[in-house]
Amino acid sequence: MDCIRGVPPVFCLRSSCTMRNNTPVIPFWLAFRPGVSLYEQVVYAAKRAVVAGQMRPGEPFPSVRVLSKELKINPNTAHKVISQLVNEGILEVRVGVGTVVAEPGASTAADRSRLIKGELEQLVVEAKKLGLNLQQILDAVEQHWKRLGGETK
Repeated sequence: MDCIRGVPPVFCLRSSCTMRNNTPVIPFWLAFRPGVSLYEQVVYAAKRAVVAGQMRPGEPFPSVRVLSKELKINPNTAHKVISQLVNEGILEVRVGVGTVVAEPGASTAADRSRLIKGELEQLVVEAKKLGLNLQQILDAVEQHWKRLGGETK
């Protein structure tokens, strides 16, 4: 995807817009939305990039300083984002290397169920509020699943 006219390059995809001096700056896509905390949006964008394969295990993640500068967010917010991603096992800190994308860890069915329960409930509530039926929700989920590189069977 190319940069969007009128949108600062930092908000575009890594492959076409977030290079500075031939070095990737922010390895994920992000477009800030009003009404949602910047912290939550950056955490979600980073998780999405890992799930979609835009960021692979062992790849470096931007430092607090770079994240803060490029996204124009407070350094405390950038630090909170990185800390959250480390706590969730998305990132890991390697001595002498810095912060990198972590290898996916093994999880139990109970862990996965507990983690996704809240998100699923939000999805169902919002879908019902919009008047969607179950098949419409399933079709939308399948479409997003495929777009992020997931197999359907």
